[in-house]
Parts: sequence; C-alpha cells; structure tokens
Amino acid sequence: MKHVSQLKSSIFNHGNALGCLVLLLLAGIATDSLRASDNLSGEVSPKALSGGETTVFDTSKNAFTFAARNLKAERKAQFFTGNSFFNENWVAAPASTAGRDGLGPLFIARSCSACHFKDGRDQAPGEGEFARTLVVRLSLPGKDAKTGGPISEPVYGGQLQTRALPGVKAEADVRMHWVEVKGQHTDGEAYSLRRPQYAFTNVAYGAMHKMMRSSVRVAPAAIGLGLLEAIPVATLEKLADAEDKDGDGISGRVNRVWDFATQKQKVGRFGWKAEQPSVRQQVSGAFNDDMGLTTSLFAQENHSTTQAKQIAFTSGGSPEVSDDILNAVVLYSRTLAVPARRDVDAPVIQKGEKLFRTIGCAKCHIPELQTGADTDLQELANQTIQPFTDLLLHDMGEGLADGRDVFAASGQEWRTPPLWGIGLIKTVNGHTELLHDGRARNLAEAILWHGGEAEKAKEQFRSLSKAEREVLLSFLESL
Repeated sequence: MKHVSQLKSSIFNHGNALGCLVLLLLAGIATDSLRASDNLSGEVSPKALSGGETTVFDTSKNAFTFAARNLKAERKAQFFTGNSFFNENWVAAPASTAGRDGLGPLFIARSCSACHFKDGRDQAPGEGEFARTLVVRLSLPGKDAKTGGPISEPVYGGQLQTRALPGVKAEADVRMHWVEVKGQHTDGEAYSLRRPQYAFTNVAYGAMHKMMRSSVRVAPAAIGLGLLEAIPVATLEKLADAEDKDGDGISGRVNRVWDFATQKQKVGRFGWKAEQPSVRQQVSGAFNDDMGLTTSLFAQENHSTTQAKQIAFTSGGSPEVSDDILNAVVLYSRTLAVPARRDVDAPVIQKGEKLFRTIGCAKCHIPELQTGADTDLQELANQTIQPFTDLLLHDMGEGLADGRDVFAASGQEWRTPPLWGIGLIKTVNGHTELLHDGRARNLAEAILWHGGEAEKAKEQFRSLSKAEREVLLSFLESL
C-alpha cells in the first residue's frame, strides 16, 4: 500500500480529475469494469476460458477494456491509474498538468488509445488518405553492432513521425494507395485482395537515405499481453522447429532480441516480428517512438542530432514519464483481460474448429498453451490459455514480405499473431481489418494472404466448399 499511497500523492500533484478517480478507486467504489470482470455465473466450458482464470465475459464494445477477472484487489487502483494514463492525451511542456506533459516535439499520437482505441485494433487509412496513426518503421540494411537490431535511418530514425508540436515540422506525410489483386477459390467463387502502396510527401528534414527500407504497421489489440509474457521460454523453444525436422513444412523460429533493461539478448514475444522481449519494453518503446516521451528505459528524445539543430522545445522532465506512471501503464497492459470464447458447444463452431485443425492452421496458431509459475503477477501464473499463437517467426512468403530484417526475423518472417478476441474487433473497433498493415479487410482475406510456410493451409482453404469456408470463418468469429 505504500507504493499506491505514493502514486496517489504524485497524481494529485498533477491533476485533480485523475486524483479524484484514484481516490474513488482506493475508497473501494465499484465501477462497471470491475463488476463485469468479476461476473461469472453458471457452468462454463473450459474451452470458453481463453485467458484461464483471468477471462472476462463481455461481448460489448468495451469487451477489451476489463481487468483480469482474478486481479487482486490491491492491484486494481494501479490498474485504473494505468488506464487513465493509457487513455488521456499527453500535452506539450510546460503545462499545468505536469504529470502529462512532455509530448513530442515529434510524435504520431497524443495517447496510447489513439492507436489502441478501447484497447483494440487500429485500421489502415483508406484509398488516398494520409496516415494518421499508422506506424512506419525505417531502417538501413545490416544490423546494429551492439544490439543486433535494425540500423536506424540517419536523420529520420527507426520510425517516421507524422505529427509535431506547433512551430515544429513533422517528418513527412504518408499517403496510402491500394491495388486490388484478383483471385478465385477452387469452386470458382471470385475474391479480391488489396495490396498497400504508400508514398512519402512533404519530407521535412532532407532526403531520406537511398538504401532506406520502410514497413507499415497497424496497432494490434492490447489484450492478454501479460499471459503471453508468462509463457516459459522453454515452451517456445520446444515449439520451434527451425530446420523442419518433423517434415511438416512448418519451421517456426524464436526471435532473439535486445533487452535494454538487462543489456542482453532475450527471446522476443511482442510486436509484429516478435522484436520486443517484455511488456515493459514494448510500453516504453511506444511512449518514446509514438509520443516522443522519455522514460527511464529510453531516456533520449526520439529525434536525431541532425533534427535537433532545427527543433526548439521544452522537455517535460527527465524522464518525462515517471517510473510510477510507467509502472502503472505496464501493469495495466499486462492485466488487460481476454474475453471468453462464444458458442463453443455449438455444432457449427465445433465443425469449424475441426476444419481449422484439419487444413493446418493450428500448426502455427497453437490453440492451447500453459503459462509458467515464474511471474511476479501470480494472477497470471499456471493458467491454461487459448491464444492461438506460438509466438514464433514464420516465413509467410513474398506476398506479405516487407524486405526488412528485425533481429533474427527476415523480411519474409512474421510472428504468429494471437487470434483470441479476433471475432470482437468489429464490435469494439467498428472494422474487420487484419494483418500487420491492415490490408486484409476480413478474416477470409487474411487467410488468402498467407504464403510461405502457410501456403499449403491457404490452398486447402481455397479448396473448401463455400459452406465449409463459412463454417471455418464462423469458428474464427467465435474466438
């Protein structure tokens, strides 16, 4: 309670509204989120418990916003403090709300929720639209000598910043264009996929390096991260089959990445290429890369020395995100609950799950995993979960390739994304776009973009009857 008391005192110094919120929570006043996440009645099939004992039961537009159902009472105040800092806008320094200033000077978004609205998934820009919350990664060929990670573009860094504070120029604008790719299923039914193209305009700080490689990213849903972090390394290494010794055509690999806290290589779990080893580093990186906010982990501003000569701004402190605030957002991110699967006993869902396994999807989208005991959040320990991922890198073919290496991940490799909650994205975020750049407009298109190691499974999907395809998609929508 000492930590919570100190955090409460710090927050009251930086904003009355937030202080009142925390006071209400500490006083034990119930909220809709707590009531929903604590509600479990009647018999529930174990197959419905996507997040084990952490699973929540909600299918509304708030389905991704709840705390883990088993979250201890002493952590709930910090959870809601983290929620506040996740959702509220940061502002330029100096400001009266000193706990939320330091934004920019270069940034993409003013808050975490600008990209993860209701803790869900963002979508790609439409035809001819400028990217607003789309992330554009930048790098040069080769690997950083110390970390083994990508080499940043000399002027524009590792990520393009499309917004800036008043008086500061944004790095560039990004305009999207979509090219339709026609195809058809074996039964003759036509389909159309869309391939993204994008162009940089209004480039503000000089020409980009001629060898620069770029790749766009859409923010995924933020649920279940702590559970994925709690899966033992030994489990991931056992799932890996880099040389395809079993001959099934699937050769998942662990990505080994740089951990800035320990200054050592660790197993990557988060990000589209499994480039982050922990939720803490993922959150700290987002504060720095996306909002231009420094933390104790990333203490440098997100602009280059070349840009610094042209940029005048006021710092929000050193660091701009205090460890108390960072810890609260990390706790929040680790304990956002996964909603339960729906209709698990319905015949159509069971038939769809059988097809999912039969055509080979479950070889990478592993249905069930076990978290370990070695975690500081015992609510996440020893949970049987259903994330439908192996967290490994897989070659997905030239169709999805971005030509950009990230640590051990090649330009054609991507981490298997978890599928839990995928059927609720439309309800939560109002769209059904999928894949790393949002090119897939629905589940069927996402499957049809699979190649490389997943080519055989994709072709089997194309060979199903229309009725069978619809049954398989119904199963995915139930997750």
